[in-house]
Amino acid sequence: MIRRRVAITGLGLVSPYGGGVDHFFEHLLAGRSAVSYLQTDDKPRPLSMPFVSCTGFDPVAALGKPLAAMMERFAHLGVAAAFDAWQDAGLERLPADLEQRNDWACIWGTALGGIMAFEKGYRDMWQNGRERLSPLGVVMGMNNAVNAHLSIQLGLGGVSMSHTVACASSSVAIGEAFRRVRSGEATVAITGGSDGTQTYGVARAWEAMRLISPGNEQTSPSACRPFSSDRRGLVLGEGGAALVLEDWDHAIARGARIQGEIVGYGASCDRSHLVRPDAQGQARALQAALRDAELSPDDIDYVNAHGTATQEGDPVEIAALRQVFGDRAPSLPVSATKSMHGHLLGAAGAIEALATVLALREQAIPPTAHLEGRLDPACEGVDHVVEGRRQMPMRAALSNSFAFGGSNAVLVFAAVPTHTH
Repeated sequence: MIRRRVAITGLGLVSPYGGGVDHFFEHLLAGRSAVSYLQTDDKPRPLSMPFVSCTGFDPVAALGKPLAAMMERFAHLGVAAAFDAWQDAGLERLPADLEQRNDWACIWGTALGGIMAFEKGYRDMWQNGRERLSPLGVVMGMNNAVNAHLSIQLGLGGVSMSHTVACASSSVAIGEAFRRVRSGEATVAITGGSDGTQTYGVARAWEAMRLISPGNEQTSPSACRPFSSDRRGLVLGEGGAALVLEDWDHAIARGARIQGEIVGYGASCDRSHLVRPDAQGQARALQAALRDAELSPDDIDYVNAHGTATQEGDPVEIAALRQVFGDRAPSLPVSATKSMHGHLLGAAGAIEALATVLALREQAIPPTAHLEGRLDPACEGVDHVVEGRRQMPMRAALSNSFAFGGSNAVLVFAAVPTHTH
């Protein structure tokens, strides 16, 4: 069985911090929160909650008016992030000879897809009394909209696939893209995830589950507190993140800058409950990822945790890490960047994978914000990074995504020498 090395040659994102990838990571290393306070005039009851919004993002400026007009929010965020990653990889947007891209793939993740387009259609019909809706509503709302647009815009003739696996959507997408490049089925793959979560229905549904952290204008920046004894729940957010995965030899041959390497992927199902996480199920995904990467627990120098700041989820994840890492666990550096950029649902795995790649590239770990002096005893047993950026040598790192439905996905990344071309 062919096992080709898989290089990461491009990174791109649309984040609540604005700016690019390096700007995003600087904010994470500094422990700066992007959470603000959302207030709307929606009917029948206005929304007010902590939220993470990409307020500075202009889809027309990023994509051009004709292309932007064909999409809704999740596709705007995803396609813009992917274009940035493509440019970062030094790849031409649309070559004259498309034959060379016949096996190039696009594999994307989204939990909600085009839900904004459908909610707008319902409002137009039932609140605003419109009898005729936009003919673009269907293509805006389809979950594979990002794949479709990217394959057309970049001339990708290989597999075009979207994964919807709740909060593990984009981690699964990245893992499946990795497998296709490693096996030789694809030479290059653009992968990642995006979600636009600022809809009335989505917010109200999460609120009804009592999983949203409360807050106001003053307290919202610290509303998401993973592993903290006073955590109150998650903070919803929106955004998009993308990675270009490439056959290692192909990347070397064209002189690409290799920013990291993806070396393993593991997935599992808890098979026990729709929303209650299970440490055994998560441990199986962790163990599968390590086996796939042919690494031992001692080889892992950092874990970017799923860490949503829910009462039940955080201790279960730490229990799974303790189970898999054993005696290594107390010295295993762990942090949850959701404490700063919020929970991007289907895009969470992609933005956290990107943060993990950057941690290895820069040899610096971002902290879990708002945790110092507040650690829940139920979340003890690992080395929580709380003091700000931690500069240290790292060889390999994990990125965890554990979703409703019991779907678990773990990605394994490895550092590469900074001069690799």
